[in-house]
Amino acid sequence: MALKRVVVTGIGALTPIGNNAQDFWANLLKGVSGAAPITRFDASKFKTQFACEVKNLNLDDFFDRKEGRKLDLFSKFAIITADEAIKDAGLDSEKMNVDRIGVIWGSGIGGIITFQEEVSAFTAGDGTPRFNPFFIPKMISDIAAGHISIKYGFRGPNFSLVSACATSTNAMIDAYNYIRLGKADVIVTGGSEAAINESGIGGFNAMHALSTRNDSPETASRPFDKGRDGFVMGEGAGSVILEEYEHAVARGAKIYAEVAGGGLSADAYHITAPHPDGLGALNVMRSALEDDPSLSANDLSYVNVHGTSTPLGDVAELKAIKHVFGEHAYNLNVSSTKSMTGHLLGAAGAIEGIATLLAVKNDIVPPTINHFTDDEDIDGKLNLTFHKPQERVINAALSNTFGFGGHNASIIFKKFVG
Repeated sequence: MALKRVVVTGIGALTPIGNNAQDFWANLLKGVSGAAPITRFDASKFKTQFACEVKNLNLDDFFDRKEGRKLDLFSKFAIITADEAIKDAGLDSEKMNVDRIGVIWGSGIGGIITFQEEVSAFTAGDGTPRFNPFFIPKMISDIAAGHISIKYGFRGPNFSLVSACATSTNAMIDAYNYIRLGKADVIVTGGSEAAINESGIGGFNAMHALSTRNDSPETASRPFDKGRDGFVMGEGAGSVILEEYEHAVARGAKIYAEVAGGGLSADAYHITAPHPDGLGALNVMRSALEDDPSLSANDLSYVNVHGTSTPLGDVAELKAIKHVFGEHAYNLNVSSTKSMTGHLLGAAGAIEGIATLLAVKNDIVPPTINHFTDDEDIDGKLNLTFHKPQERVINAALSNTFGFGGHNASIIFKKFVG
């Protein structure tokens, strides 16, 4: 059976630096930092007192009071971005076969805000179990996919998956494979995360995973910099409409880019630390490159790295890139957009995938901000796109996301040619 071509026909983003895809992209190119002191709760007693929160978002503009009470914040983020992407793609349920439209969504943590609120209310009470009947339906990580499908009546493949910070790239790759195998015509895919609360910040602090640069939040996410001291927590969502090529052409859809490959691998090394030589990262990039026989490593111009600003992770990933691309690694632009958005955990891959495909479409590489001091463990000859965006022809680009547990996912977008 010949595999189908898969294209991107719609995008939606809700991020710490923009509440829609257009603003997100514009602020990436401006080098805007989304980090600031936490407003969601009193963080004064925490080691980390800042994060990359979504800003200036009035949820009442999207949900009435009754509906809003039934949704955790991560589901609200998912619905908002899915709606943007669906409208951007021009999907019309009344004119399309909804049995062939699916939703594959991801969240690394799910409804942690709801979980904390319900358990805190119970422990503060007299021991009588008085839980909200929506406790479980709000909390479970699959529910965002369910809400999107219910709202639009999409009856195709519908599920959620979890692979920690690789989750939404994993979701996009699953969607890509379902479409190219002929199991669906269109899939709404991506991920959402809302974990900036006491449990989220406190838990990652206990692991020593977060930056504690409280005196300068806006410069705390500094991938590749010698002074990096951990990642900055982010929140939000990203949604991508993947569609079978002929289906998209038949309905006259605009096309952003084509999906050229998706790879998955495991480090099989440690629950949180990457393999020091980046073996899992090396394998996943090679796996993604195998999907399109017409594409070689030398055809890629840009890699949007996982690049969380952790001491071990940044070095291991760049080692893997040098192994995969060889001498061509020095012709690549590499950047970490997490320097601006922070780390959106399970939603990271979706918004970074959007950044990558827009780089391909617009021939411009978003920068890595917050570089102050070179790290002697990082090859200074690599073009890490510091401080400013760089214009260049980008025929294909790759986005990496890696998760606790050793989960690795890479997706490749290439310029659409009809």
